[in-house]
Amino acid sequence: MDKPIYKRVLLKLGGEIVAAEDGGFGIEQSALTDIAAKIAEAKSLGVEIAIVIGGGNILRGTTASALGIERVTADYMGMLATVINALALQNALESQGVPTRVLTALDIRQVAEPYVRRRAIRHLEKGRVVIFGAGTGNPYFTTDTAASLRAIEIEAQVIFKATKVDGVYSADPMKDSQATKFSELSYIDVLNKGLKVMDSTSVSLCMDNKLPMMIFNVRQEGSIKRAVLGEKIGTTVGAN
Repeated sequence: MDKPIYKRVLLKLGGEIVAAEDGGFGIEQSALTDIAAKIAEAKSLGVEIAIVIGGGNILRGTTASALGIERVTADYMGMLATVINALALQNALESQGVPTRVLTALDIRQVAEPYVRRRAIRHLEKGRVVIFGAGTGNPYFTTDTAASLRAIEIEAQVIFKATKVDGVYSADPMKDSQATKFSELSYIDVLNKGLKVMDSTSVSLCMDNKLPMMIFNVRQEGSIKRAVLGEKIGTTVGAN
């Protein structure tokens, strides 16, 4: 059997990954089933997987704020949207026989465990996929920042940023035919060029803690498994 090069990884999923491919809102069952199958495939290799999922397919705090809702309240609404996605993903994974726990930064004990670092690590050691919901639990911080923070806390070896494009480009490849793809980038390159990899706080956290990132198209067949096995897919961000 193929052997993974990582023992513990953190997978960052945007909310759009569980929505319809046409960019619709809400949760699309086929998309949810597909991502759960890819996670289960990677998990079968014996790697420990933690997940941070966004909520943009339901509500973004910045969008709600633009509608006139006070920013802090809007951000908490966005955090609750991530919990909805986390619970949906948990159900999809457990339907495929993958034991899963949802831990949230907001205290919602009726539906999920509160986030405790040692508890999260223990779940991973017991072979469970751990899904972190509600971001960092603080307004003004994105789920990208939550992904970097949780990855550092649980001592993950890498962050996998799963997107709908096959890496990081110099411009939006859907709008600019001259956009070029980067195979490798340094943290400083990302910050200086203003590339849309993760937000600047997230990238700075990774840079300070020497935590590499890999950005790839999760919709490609076997993408998460290939990343776990060390295949060079997408774009790698590190200290080079």
